[in-house]
Amino acid sequence: MQRILSYMRKAIEEYKMIEEGDKIAVCLSGGKDSITMLYAFKALQRFYPKKFEIIAVSIDPGFEFFDTAFLQNICDNLEIPLFIGKSNAKEIVFDIRKEKNPCSLCANLRRGVINSIAIREGCNKIALGHNQDDVLETFLLNLLYTGNIGTFAPMSYMDRTKITLIRPLVYMPEKDARRFIKKSGLSVMPKVCPMDRNF
Repeated sequence: MQRILSYMRKAIEEYKMIEEGDKIAVCLSGGKDSITMLYAFKALQRFYPKKFEIIAVSIDPGFEFFDTAFLQNICDNLEIPLFIGKSNAKEIVFDIRKEKNPCSLCANLRRGVINSIAIREGCNKIALGHNQDDVLETFLLNLLYTGNIGTFAPMSYMDRTKITLIRPLVYMPEKDARRFIKKSGLSVMPKVCPMDRNF
């Protein structure tokens, strides 16, 4: 956890991701990155000089393998409140529209539900679990498919919802999340999405 916290703290302090009194909705999918991020936030909360609150937010997309009890158990162990929003992503994306490349539409549907929960619960920030590998992958995809040089921002303010998105794991290599999960004896949700090939 010390290694994870060092990456996380570097990103938080470099981009000023956390301010005194923040309430952060931590997105929890049940995958290695989001579980690692939730544990790291809980650990950070104990010693970080700026006091902040955290809640966990997850989206039930309607797939039969989505395990609410699994997520609830993680949050109960950490004493973090969990809020699960229902989404009709499966029905819209896979059953009705039968999207061949469903990720973008599915992400938009989930984002809307996450924003709604964050606003309802009085959060001013939403934390996403993108890691260093995701940053590099997005950069290469943009370069190869659009000819643009760029990737997602570590921190961005959404005018419409007045919520700030933060990505505190942008300096953490993906392998460190795998290592943390294994060493801690934790497990991940076996499958989060039908499009997952190497979860």
